[in-house]
Amino acid sequence: MKKKMRQAGYFLIIILLLPYVVTVFINGNGVLKQKEAGSPYVTVERDEKTKEMRMDEYGIGVLAKEIDVDSEMETLKAQAILIRTSIYKTLQEEGTDTVLSKNYWTRNQMETNWGTDAYSENYNKMKEAWESTNGIVLVYEGNLALTPYHKLSNGKTRSGNEVFESEKYPYLQVKECPKDLEAEEAVTTSIIQETGLQVLEQDSAGYVTKVKCGTEEIKGEEFRNTYHLTSSSFILEDFDGNTKVTTQGIGHGLGMSQYTAEVMAKDGKTYEEILNYFFEGTTFGEVAEILIKPE
Repeated sequence: MKKKMRQAGYFLIIILLLPYVVTVFINGNGVLKQKEAGSPYVTVERDEKTKEMRMDEYGIGVLAKEIDVDSEMETLKAQAILIRTSIYKTLQEEGTDTVLSKNYWTRNQMETNWGTDAYSENYNKMKEAWESTNGIVLVYEGNLALTPYHKLSNGKTRSGNEVFESEKYPYLQVKECPKDLEAEEAVTTSIIQETGLQVLEQDSAGYVTKVKCGTEEIKGEEFRNTYHLTSSSFILEDFDGNTKVTTQGIGHGLGMSQYTAEVMAKDGKTYEEILNYFFEGTTFGEVAEILIKPE
């Protein structure tokens, strides 16, 4: 009986200390940034300055910037999990003192983009998506997964193993997204005032991996960034002494297509089903369990 009572006591102590242990892990060296009960603090960049802010406040700000506020709740939940996983993966790999990206919205920016009258309603919607998935992350073989996302594919998502030329991302597979082809922004065209441009190689999802520019050969993503294309899925055609570019999709094409995720949510799919489709082979985990797992 005494032994069972001792075991129960040990278990209770572990439960009580778990938030402390996770906070120490995240903030490093035992220097707590958890100034109040609840979400830990992280260091972020804004206006060429750094500041500390609550993890959940930062996460909600990223969520607000990265996805349409009119999205279905299940789509928002899926997006929240991808963002949370990415934040913790960055802290785990780069160190707890790393300065997180300025890629988030402050309240003023939210009010500007949504309007002051709609601010409370929209913010609460984002907050609900974040808090209703509190602590949930995507895991592959016991580690935080890489969780990319994009607005619109070319009809298929890309293979992570092909993009990164590595076998480390079997859960980033080519996935069919036929509804993406029906989106208003599915196809865009532009003119490049150059000639001698030719697509040399594409991956299995139809994204360009190598382009010939005169006597040079460059990677598809480099070409996309150089000419500010919406996607690296494109066709090049000679056009009146220039080059006509027809582009399909918006974004890099890896991971979750937000457009297809929204279609799935409207069809009654849950965030679990959405993420299981785009990140096949991953599982859902609690961030506390991942961060304090034994080596």
